[in-house]
Amino acid sequence: MISRILAAGLPRHVGEEVKIAGWVHRRRVLKSVTFLVVRDRSGLAQVVLPGGETVPSEETVVEVQGTVQANPQAPGGAEITGAVVKLLSEPAKAPPFDLYRPQVTATLPTILDNAPVALRHPRLRARFEISAASVAGFRQTLDGLGFTETHTPKIVGSATESGANVFGVDYFGQRAYLAQSPQFFKQALVGVFERVYEVGPVFRAEPHDTARHLAQYTSLDAELGFITDHHDVMAMLRQAVAGMVAMITERVGPTEELTLPGVPGEIPSIHFADAQELLARNTGEDPRGEPDLAPAHERWLSEWAVKEHGSEFLYVTGYPMAKRPFYTHPDPARPAYSNSFDLLFRGLELVTGGQRLHRHADYLAALAGRGESAESYSDYLSVFTHGMPPHGGFALGLERWTARLLGVGNIRETTLFPRDLHRLNP
Repeated sequence: MISRILAAGLPRHVGEEVKIAGWVHRRRVLKSVTFLVVRDRSGLAQVVLPGGETVPSEETVVEVQGTVQANPQAPGGAEITGAVVKLLSEPAKAPPFDLYRPQVTATLPTILDNAPVALRHPRLRARFEISAASVAGFRQTLDGLGFTETHTPKIVGSATESGANVFGVDYFGQRAYLAQSPQFFKQALVGVFERVYEVGPVFRAEPHDTARHLAQYTSLDAELGFITDHHDVMAMLRQAVAGMVAMITERVGPTEELTLPGVPGEIPSIHFADAQELLARNTGEDPRGEPDLAPAHERWLSEWAVKEHGSEFLYVTGYPMAKRPFYTHPDPARPAYSNSFDLLFRGLELVTGGQRLHRHADYLAALAGRGESAESYSDYLSVFTHGMPPHGGFALGLERWTARLLGVGNIRETTLFPRDLHRLNP
């Protein structure tokens, strides 16, 4: 029995008889010779057959057995000759567009409508290999820093941030919701493990129809205890991002689409109030008094950070408390502002984080100040009666991160089977 090898391994087996298996990527039928290009998870392999021989259609699953010969013009520098081709599936229907062409020729709706097949295109698949490497780097970095990975419920009994933006579900006759974030759980688990992280789906019932919003996305969350303030969280996030970039470099390397950023030893930061002053002086607009940054202001500040600091990353700190969730810790010196931050990357807010309240009395006061009932959060608040350390954390959207790395204009291009205002299939 000859064991299957992968296409990328052919150059190591020149002169040997081998077996490969995969999808027919392309056929080229000439008068004297026929070329069959087979695709597997590692790449492409060229198979040489006699001219005029009948070959399977593109995307048919095949097994090929033959002898490896060196050929500098073949993918990887080797090809299979004297081949016997065996079908492992029925002949495949034509894909929605030519998957063998180097560039993607289909529109985004065509890709999304036909995602199970369209994502086989090497260029499209590579985007999700970058995403997977990002998650691996995130995990490896935080594992090395003493974090414990957790997996928390996605069906919850109360809204995390706002009852207006949650998906309601019938939970055996009770009202429940899809979790907007693991925020409450990861805070509670700081009291167990001190440092925790989670990679998982979050759900936002926000009727946005933009290129930067989804109803479901993947969130990379982390929470850590015994901090001084939000600057400790920012330093931890910087290490996580650096680890993600390092893992992409190791696993994927440079590609035509991918431009990896340098992660500075210390990411520059600017206070929200100072950012507004800067924008007012330089953009012809006066955003002072606004509780958040507009997308155009995020883009301008990112360009400023590149010119002023040589960094594609910029922390904006101290957002107004009015714009932050009730569990956010205020700045002791400027109570109208918060000990929180956003991380901007290439013109877009990528991460939100900060220091949380950790005293029970402070939570009661914060909720009362917003006119909310503490009873609605009784399970959550009870944790803080049992002793919680000063803590904080962050959440990074994986699809936004990948889209920024690749420079694509729509977050759906870096989302597997996206869910948005209009799309529930496939």
